Amino acid sequence: MASVIGVLRRRIITPKTTETTLEKRGFHDKGPAGRDVLETVGKSFLTGLGDALETGSAERADERLASLPTRYKGFAYEGAAMGLALVDAMSLGSGRTRRFLEGPGAPHVYMAYVGIGWAMARLPRPLWPGTGHLDPLLRWLVHDGYGFHQAYFHTGTHVHRRVRDGRAARYTGDGPYALRAADQGVGRALWFVGGTDPDRVAALVESFPEGRRADLYSGVGLAATYAGGADTDELHRLRDHAGRHGRHLAQGSAFAAEARIRAGLLVPHTETATGVLCGTDAETAARASRDLRPEPSGAEDPGRPWYEVWRARLADEFALREGGGAYS
Repeated sequence: MASVIGVLRRRIITPKTTETTLEKRGFHDKGPAGRDVLETVGKSFLTGLGDALETGSAERADERLASLPTRYKGFAYEGAAMGLALVDAMSLGSGRTRRFLEGPGAPHVYMAYVGIGWAMARLPRPLWPGTGHLDPLLRWLVHDGYGFHQAYFHTGTHVHRRVRDGRAARYTGDGPYALRAADQGVGRALWFVGGTDPDRVAALVESFPEGRRADLYSGVGLAATYAGGADTDELHRLRDHAGRHGRHLAQGSAFAAEARIRAGLLVPHTETATGVLCGTDAETAARASRDLRPEPSGAEDPGRPWYEVWRARLADEFALREGGGAYS
């Protein structure tokens, strides 16, 4: 049974579900199908966040989330990671997040790291969760989550005025690459801001400076594949809009396929998206992601960390495939 404190945490901290509606956020609404996907994603995230805040337990939150629909379960675990990181911060550290990452959250590790970035965006800076103890390859997903949050909730500033928030890069000590990782999260948010409409989403990406577009398209590809909301014709339009950045769409799409397959959450729309954006089925795209993942060793180049090496390898692989090569 949840404690009184846990119930109060949930009531006070968890936003109302109306905060995730397209109307409330001012996002483009292309129609009922896309709207239902994006708003259900938001509700699922808040379910995970609320359950983690209320229970304050990795194990009990997992018990509550286990029966959620396959399509949306990953978003709930993302929210749960945020909630546990918030409880840890309010408790001055108690290891809840670590137990979640090592236990029930392990299959959802990609989403969980993103959720930690959400917590960072909501906490006073002295309470920010550190990144130094996290997986050296995946810790950049925390910055991805931070970037998504800022673009989703402060859209006028970070999308329409294209302002970069450099605080996470500066105060975590992760340096300039953290800004690129945050842009990958901004790109995921553009899928929501544009209401899964490929023409709107591409126009938003193209409104940013050229030097930011590769990372933005990577995030778009991930969101289009993991969250879904676009049909085959729309995905082809998205790929056409991306042009030479199609390799980055494919890289993000392959990451999404691996995240879903690792968690046992493969769904038909992921197969559809990888078929268009990667030119292959989801399992092959995910396997490419696994096979090309580097093993961090030696000194890391701050400007090109192992995570970026991984992303570049994957983008190059799908560019080769498009040019006549094959990953099989």
